[in-house]
Amino acid sequence: MTIRRGEPWGEAAVCPTDLRVVATDRDLREWVVWHRARGQSIHDVGVAGGDLARTCGGATGAHPSSAKVMLDVMQVTIDDAEPTWGVAHIVARRGWLRDEVTMVMNAQFFGAYNVAPRSHPNDGKLDVVRVDSAMGWRDRLQARQRARTGTHVPHPLLSTQSVAEVDQRYDRPMVVWIDGVRCGTARRVRVNVEPDAFTAYV
Repeated sequence: MTIRRGEPWGEAAVCPTDLRVVATDRDLREWVVWHRARGQSIHDVGVAGGDLARTCGGATGAHPSSAKVMLDVMQVTIDDAEPTWGVAHIVARRGWLRDEVTMVMNAQFFGAYNVAPRSHPNDGKLDVVRVDSAMGWRDRLQARQRARTGTHVPHPLLSTQSVAEVDQRYDRPMVVWIDGVRCGTARRVRVNVEPDAFTAYV
């Protein structure tokens, strides 16, 4: 069951020694895609690093050992291709310092940046951060610096939204990245939440 405000989440646990452990968002995504592409439920997994693990409060290391939690995943459709999946974040952009940027977050963090301070990976929602194409490069550099502490919003040319699904269309093709993997270009990106998709040890 997805988390509700004020409710406890997860339970103290030690990752079983025989469980598969991944160390990055990219590796966790591959685990999810492998199962979903075969129509299988996603097996329990240990997550020892990456932005999703950090969002969950997990410590990075060779073996997770703090908590057992339920996590959502994101089903992603790029133009008319077959759906794929993501776990932490999806980015559509042509450049960081020009044009519009869309970040769909299941995690709170994107590398060193606290992009979506209110994002929770098991609330059945996506946090969408949009950079308006009119935002100049100086403002973008300042916003990037403030994003280290999650203080980049509010800003008149930055918008944030919490939604269950995204259907974003673009006038020109955008490069789409899922969990740090370049997945092609698109004029349309659709993202839906799969709540309570799997159990992870973090």
